[in-house]
Amino acid sequence: MIVYDLICSQGHGFSEWFDSMSDYDAKASAKSVPCPECGDTHVSKAIMAPSIGKSAAAPAPACGAPACANMGCPAQRG
Repeated sequence: MIVYDLICSQGHGFSEWFDSMSDYDAKASAKSVPCPECGDTHVSKAIMAPSIGKSAAAPAPACGAPACANMGCPAQRG
């Protein structure tokens, strides 16, 4: 499943789920995706930002690692 932000020829924006990219292409070509606001079937994909996952933070170095000693690791303080 994939969701697309769509816009009709009247400028109304809406989102719609499709089974695949080719499913959208087929339905858009067949004019079978009506705008929920006005019923217009002349729709196209709106510009969308890519979905980028958040990256995990790098794990902290283990106690006694050289990088830890250079930064004054609190575990090394005594």
